[in-house]
Amino acid sequence: MKPIPRGATTIELAFVLVIFFMFLLGATDMARMLFTWNAATEATRAGARYAVVCADPANSGQVLQKMRMMVPEIGAVALAWQPAGCDAASCAGVTLTITSLHYRWISPLPGALVPARALPTFSTYLPREMMRRDPNNALICQ
Repeated sequence: MKPIPRGATTIELAFVLVIFFMFLLGATDMARMLFTWNAATEATRAGARYAVVCADPANSGQVLQKMRMMVPEIGAVALAWQPAGCDAASCAGVTLTITSLHYRWISPLPGALVPARALPTFSTYLPREMMRRDPNNALICQ
């Protein structure tokens, strides 16, 4: 009679589980990156909306603060009011661009070997509405 190899099944299971969890974490990372991408797109739109309705052209910090409530990883934004140098009474619109957004991997292998991935810039333009006043939503500027 041949002896039954004890532990071979456990070792095979360990190899299979390592590969399975690598694929699972990779799929999770890709889903998180797509979620971050979509959230950044929405934060850009919402930030431009907030800037057009509420923000003072001299202060872009309040827009960044509102956008970071949606995507905390946003590093910096660029606000370009049209025409340049306008004030709240003469601005025609705003272009908002996320200039610094980095995605950090959670998977062990890419997380250790690959640095944070810089996502592309996200940008949107909105024309002026009623600066500092939105008749449909009194709470947007709070």
